[in-house]
Amino acid sequence: MAGQDSLALAASPPAGATVEVCPPRAELPPFSEIYQRYFAFVWSSVKHLGIAPGSIDDVVQEVFIVIHAKLHTVQRPESLRSWVYGVVRRTVSGHRRARKADGVQSDRLEETAVAAGSTPLDAAEQNAQLAVLSSLLAEIDEPKREVFFLAELEEMTVPEIAEALEIPVNTAYSRLRAARQAFEAGLARRAARPTEKGLR
Repeated sequence: MAGQDSLALAASPPAGATVEVCPPRAELPPFSEIYQRYFAFVWSSVKHLGIAPGSIDDVVQEVFIVIHAKLHTVQRPESLRSWVYGVVRRTVSGHRRARKADGVQSDRLEETAVAAGSTPLDAAEQNAQLAVLSSLLAEIDEPKREVFFLAELEEMTVPEIAEALEIPVNTAYSRLRAARQAFEAGLARRAARPTEKGLR
């Protein structure tokens, strides 16, 4: 009995000591849940990265095939969205290389979705706003534009973006700041043109 008491005391922390409890490791959701949760994110990311509308669905399907095959390699489930975007970038890059090898030139055709019940005037105004937005984004160089898209449109945090793009966090912050400045400068230039209606 005395020996058991001694072992119990030895296993107990000293009085007043702080005991650190490791948080439980996040678990990966099943693939079906990942598909539902990230489909819109993957689709918009593929479109933003320049895939023509006619090829978007095929590339999105390819992305999820890769996700399904590689899901077991995820080391940090809490960073799943960053990992998914990394798959998107690599898949899009592979798609572009394949098209280039086949002699097909990449394009950036824009596809606009008009809400059901919209009038022709509504559609025209929406298309005009999208055209201005597209024009403003086109003035920003691609590395900064990608960070801007992920932060402002996909609402990813800067650390998430840095992880997804495999760049230092400070670099991501710098690119986002420069992109925002360029975007605001573009808006200001358009606002100064009295005959042009743009984003206000």
